[in-house]
Amino acid sequence: MQVIPVIDIRNGVAVRAVAGDRKNYAPLTTPLAATSDPLDVARGLMTLHPFEAMYVADLDAIERRGNNRTSIAAIAKAIAPARLWLDAGFTGALEAGAWRSLENVDPVFGSETLQEGDDLRADKHAILSLDFSTRSFLGDPRLYDDESFWPDRLIVMTLSRVGAKQGPDLSRFHDVAARAGSRQVYAAGGARGVDDLLVLKEAGAAGALVATALHEGRLTPADLDVLAGR
Repeated sequence: MQVIPVIDIRNGVAVRAVAGDRKNYAPLTTPLAATSDPLDVARGLMTLHPFEAMYVADLDAIERRGNNRTSIAAIAKAIAPARLWLDAGFTGALEAGAWRSLENVDPVFGSETLQEGDDLRADKHAILSLDFSTRSFLGDPRLYDDESFWPDRLIVMTLSRVGAKQGPDLSRFHDVAARAGSRQVYAAGGARGVDDLLVLKEAGAAGALVATALHEGRLTPADLDVLAGR
């Protein structure tokens, strides 16, 4: 099972995401880095485990308030050959194409912002994040209802559970996984530690996006090795 550490960036600093309440995200304080500089945080995370991928959300780009491209490009270079999964509020393949010069960046298309779903099926690097609030799906309902829009990799993202230590959204994960066929499905939001990840693994998750449990030491290097089958 793949564990994918997450960094959320706003105004040039890494922030702690809690329950999808973006306006109240505070700068990240973590024992893994001396500062909240995103590059420092990325390097700190990589000391825990040789992660194969790292997920980065550019909150400014998602909210159409600028971007953090320079910082993200530095992270991509620092973690290579690991992949950088990037959610920068892409509306379609054209916007994501601006990142093609960085060979280890895979675009994450969040349903919250995606407007051109047909583009995803032809892109072997594309990842679709099916985004949910507490009660509802965020985005064009067809992206959730019609599996023909789905690329080979999917994220089930329950924003209200991010950083909230409530456990993963198993009901929504099961619903998507049951319809996903041979696609890889990743869970995001709520994982509190290794026990939650083992439950997701048993449910068929290809991996999980995790932040808080790593920074708080509830996922240790030994746990990560076990989950990776090392």
